Amino acid sequence: MESKRIAIIGCGNLGLSILNGLLDNSIIAPSNIIVTKRNIKSLAYLEEKGIKVSSDNAEAVRTADVIIVALKPYNILEVLKELKDLFNVNQHILISLATGVSLKEIESTIALPLPIFRAMPNTAADVGNSITCIASNTSHVEATETVQYYFNSIGETIIIDENLMDSATVLGACGIAYALRFIRAMIQGGVQIGFDAKTASAIATQTVKGAAELLITRKQHPEHEIDKVTTPKGCTSAGLNEMEHNGFSSALIKGILTSFDEIEK
Repeated sequence: MESKRIAIIGCGNLGLSILNGLLDNSIIAPSNIIVTKRNIKSLAYLEEKGIKVSSDNAEAVRTADVIIVALKPYNILEVLKELKDLFNVNQHILISLATGVSLKEIESTIALPLPIFRAMPNTAADVGNSITCIASNTSHVEATETVQYYFNSIGETIIIDENLMDSATVLGACGIAYALRFIRAMIQGGVQIGFDAKTASAIATQTVKGAAELLITRKQHPEHEIDKVTTPKGCTSAGLNEMEHNGFSSALIKGILTSFDEIEK
């Protein structure tokens, strides 16, 4: 695919995760990337890699083809309104990472027939293992392929209807925190039964990675794989039963629903 220039406007934690994933996969030259942030001191080290760092969002728009807007939901429309006269329908692809800000709201703000996408990756982009859900206002095949190309370089992509974007945020983006909290509890339990923290961490993280790979590779329901390690009167079934008696699955589901309700407010 023809190399394009990329801007990441509002390059905070998520923006940096995407940037690191792109750089690690070497699909774009650092000189073709510009990142912006109000306070650029924390991004100064990127200049040593050949990336342009700026506090000027207008400069980023003028010099880029693909514009990833990684701003918070409360200020994205205000910033886009300031930049709208700089967008070029023959040049730009606009990608918003903002939760809860619809394609229609973005369209109304910039008032141009621009290919606009909403994308929800997660911070595993940092290590090339994000899942990114994508929705758009366009049937433009080339623009869609371009967006998928860049996000596929940091993991996997799924095209979804926009009405599922909030759900994608909870399950995919918030889900990283849920999974990490589960792993933390596993490590704490491992320490409780005799391991030092480093060894418990190594066992827990590899176990969770292996469990995910089983499901990805074999495409089975989790319960199918659970059945393989639960024997009558065994320690696995005893542990699972105790967890369920204490609300393990229901607590996780309630947490997911609570996160979703928070977005919907």
